[in-house]
Amino acid sequence: MNLTLYVWRQKNAQDKGRMETYQAKDISPDMSFLEMLDVVNENLEREGKDPIAFDHDCREGICGTCSLNVNGVAHGPEKGTTVCQLHMRHFKDGDKIYIEPWRARAFPVVKDLIVDRSAFDRIMQAGGFVSVGTGGAPDANAIPIPKDAAETAFDAAACIGCGACVAACKNASAMLFVAAKVSHLANLPQGRVEAKRRVVNMVEQMDREGFGNCTNYYECEAACPKEISVKFIAQMNRGYFRSLRYKEQ
Repeated sequence: MNLTLYVWRQKNAQDKGRMETYQAKDISPDMSFLEMLDVVNENLEREGKDPIAFDHDCREGICGTCSLNVNGVAHGPEKGTTVCQLHMRHFKDGDKIYIEPWRARAFPVVKDLIVDRSAFDRIMQAGGFVSVGTGGAPDANAIPIPKDAAETAFDAAACIGCGACVAACKNASAMLFVAAKVSHLANLPQGRVEAKRRVVNMVEQMDREGFGNCTNYYECEAACPKEISVKFIAQMNRGYFRSLRYKEQ
């Protein structure tokens, strides 16, 4: 396969940035999208040019590090797929592919396709701790948890914090990410001790970071590689307003 790539290049957060054109030649359909970028970078280095900077780590769709807009879509055209697990067989020979970083004020560009997502870390830190006993591992049946609650918590815990929800939302909202992180603990007895404090602190930190609000377009759910449901946003909102009333009393 031979492809034409239009890639966003930006030296740092202060640089204006621009799109540059590259040719990706003799690309195997079995390559992942990031492997294709590796090939392009190897050619750039042989030519003595600065390679394209992009984030990656596990390349198994687990860590959430890969964060690219491919043809205007967070993580590319395949539903429920991270960009590191997107394979070139989903493109055609001669295709033109536009590759950009996440676009959000709270995710400033570090270089090229890499953005600073430490705002997510600060939101998590605002959530605080969980009051559970430490020591030896408890028996599996020591804390009874209904099956429905366990499965709901697991669905929320599947969030990998990649930021696709923010990139897809026209308001650059982080509501789906925050809701998933709040809900996976709120649905378990171990996380209910600090539930009221946690939801208020995390939502307030999200607002301080400059993320937008949710206006129910559901683009976040559509772009999420782990297909986190927007129902968790509704659950978080209910918990947030109940906690505000509790806080005021």
